[in-house]
Amino acid sequence: MSNGLFQESVIDDILDEIELVYKHDKKPWIIGYSGGKDSTTVCQLVFSMLKRLPKEERIKPVYIVSSDTMVENPIVIEYLKEMLQMIDQSAKAQELAIFARLVRPRIEETFWSSLIGLGYPTPEPPGFRWCTDRLKIYPSNRFIRERVENEGEVVILLGVRKAESAARARRIEERKIVGKLLNKHEVIDGAYVYNPISELSTEEVWSILLNTNNGISPWGSDNNFLLSLYKSEEGGECPFTIVETKKDANIPTCGNTRFGCWVCTMVREDKSLKGFIESGERWLVPLREFRDWLLSIRNDPNLRDTKRRDGTVYEKGDGSRGFGPFTLTGRKIILEKLLEVENEVGIDLITIDELRKIDEIWDKEGDLSRRELVDLYKKIKGKPLPWDTFKKPLYDEKIIDQLKIYCEQYGIEFELISKLIISINTNKLNTRRPVLKESFEKILNASWLHHHHIKEGFDYDN
Repeated sequence: MSNGLFQESVIDDILDEIELVYKHDKKPWIIGYSGGKDSTTVCQLVFSMLKRLPKEERIKPVYIVSSDTMVENPIVIEYLKEMLQMIDQSAKAQELAIFARLVRPRIEETFWSSLIGLGYPTPEPPGFRWCTDRLKIYPSNRFIRERVENEGEVVILLGVRKAESAARARRIEERKIVGKLLNKHEVIDGAYVYNPISELSTEEVWSILLNTNNGISPWGSDNNFLLSLYKSEEGGECPFTIVETKKDANIPTCGNTRFGCWVCTMVREDKSLKGFIESGERWLVPLREFRDWLLSIRNDPNLRDTKRRDGTVYEKGDGSRGFGPFTLTGRKIILEKLLEVENEVGIDLITIDELRKIDEIWDKEGDLSRRELVDLYKKIKGKPLPWDTFKKPLYDEKIIDQLKIYCEQYGIEFELISKLIISINTNKLNTRRPVLKESFEKILNASWLHHHHIKEGFDYDN
């Protein structure tokens, strides 16, 4: 294929089509940008289209949006942040209505808040994957819905190509209407999806990136560096994820692509970290080792509860109890090891806001000392958390130890007593008396406390 012929016969046609769609209405545009080859190509083409328009016709805002799951591969997220900054600065200098945005999950929904805070078991194939929704889809869709609420309707541009996935290509064909370039979003009302490079091959995408302007993007980055990210294996387009159809709610995890989360447990071998380490980034080895360790402890009975978070109990086929979340002890062990790895690699792996949220959760879920997290952090990091001095224990260690002795002596679950004490402390200033009563009833009626009686009754009936 002649690059010159390709540039003349294809790029101009794509730019004409993008311009046609841009001028068709006043809907703001949102470009899903992962920093990978396909989304970079879409951004470059939109930049080029806008630059050739007269200034008075560049009226619609274009948002270039990326997702930071807060557990991204450190090299990739730094590259992504740098690109967004360059895009913002370049757009401003060229008087283009392009605005770069980075979306993140809510603090209570981050990976560490869920795993270390709430004790969620690590994601596991084929179906136990709570991370994709919380870390990728919700933040992206939240941004889109905010724009729809403010603007009425939006158009989402994605770097989806038919060559990437036969199944996805079939869905695109099924929804496509002759004469239409926009597909109505099936999940978000008021949003439309436009795939400007759906017909391009991988070879053509790389041709645009490496041969246009000698491989320099419109915002000044060198696409040869992007190529180096794909050196070891073909990368994916994961950091910005939306749900286009109801079927897409079960989109594949990103863990087997270059741009997956560094802590992903959905795959046996993390190709993302492996590729960078083999390329010379040896400082990432502790991250890979932590990820492998996290995978290894998933089903450790010493670190997992035998009831679900809602207090229900289920039995496996052999009659043994199924696992629930990580215990508070298990979560503490995970946090301790994570902070040690953080010290070793010299970068932040968990944010202060996440630690604050985890501390709040632990206080509600059995930490009578109210000091477990802040003391652990100070021990590992050698410095206190900002709220350390404000953390006063409900009881000192001697009283807590004595409570445990009494519970064992009288055959009472210490967890039950802890929850009742915490409930009293939480509701002591509440003037509505039924609140404490309802809290007590919920704790005392939890099925895990009565499972053996229920089981005995069931066995008797049968």
